Amino acid sequence: MRTLVIKRQLNAAEIADVGELVKAAERADGHRPLSDHLWLDLAQGGRHGFAGLLAWEPDHDHPVGYAQISRGNDSWALELVVHPHHRYEMADIGPELLTAALGLVAQEGGGHVHWWVFEPTNAHVQLAASVGLHPGRRLLQMRRPLPLDVTSSTQTRAFVPGADEAAWLHVNNRAFAEHPEQGGWDLATLRSREQEPWFDPEGFRLYEEGDRLAAFCWTKVHHDQVPPLGEIYVIAVDPDFHGKGLGRALTVAGLEYLATHGVTAGMLFVDAENPAAVSMYRKLGFQIHRTDRAFVGDIAPVTA
Repeated sequence: MRTLVIKRQLNAAEIADVGELVKAAERADGHRPLSDHLWLDLAQGGRHGFAGLLAWEPDHDHPVGYAQISRGNDSWALELVVHPHHRYEMADIGPELLTAALGLVAQEGGGHVHWWVFEPTNAHVQLAASVGLHPGRRLLQMRRPLPLDVTSSTQTRAFVPGADEAAWLHVNNRAFAEHPEQGGWDLATLRSREQEPWFDPEGFRLYEEGDRLAAFCWTKVHHDQVPPLGEIYVIAVDPDFHGKGLGRALTVAGLEYLATHGVTAGMLFVDAENPAAVSMYRKLGFQIHRTDRAFVGDIAPVTA
């Protein structure tokens, strides 16, 4: 009989177990199943609103499935991983984990939920519907070879840890005020990224006008990819500086930084319902590599 264990914070052994599950799914599917935000929430210690749900079966030394909820910017993020060797049981494991996870959201007061799925199939649509979720946002992963055939004349500088956090948080939270994952960051969230081995302040490019931070392009290199893959991790322009072409200029500046450090492929994520951004990236030579989807729903709170 399958056992479901719910943890508000995982210990080192449990984190390692989930890490091995994530690696097994990545080997099978060609992409990492947990987003950066949720993995850090898991690995660096569960914040308020975090819960990890591990599904175990007798005579198995690894979890057969894992679900996680993390509180975001006025919403909840939900992700699900089923071990490749147990996907024939997806019709049982998936609903069990999702139902339990959504029950926790209800106990925490309810709210809007996003369950992100990489390249969803009809099976995912049916699974989502079985727990009351429906198709929502589409996220495009776009890629292009580097270097670019254009350059940027916009002068940027590197992020300085210990000095630039407050200004960056101000711009980020203004630019992503309504964004469920990137909005509402605090200093602890930013510093958790600074502690990651991939963090490179030189690749975190800032553009200032006068004494104000106007825009930024934060890059990340995935050294676990062959060849290494350079990502535009986060890019934004302060709303006061919109209409000046800074989005394109900072994208080019970030990709130039990656190319000068030997990265030969660039990648980014963009909301499919943001046609202006998609068009700009296409003009820079990006093409769609894959499409992910959020299944969404509003979960009512548990009432006494």
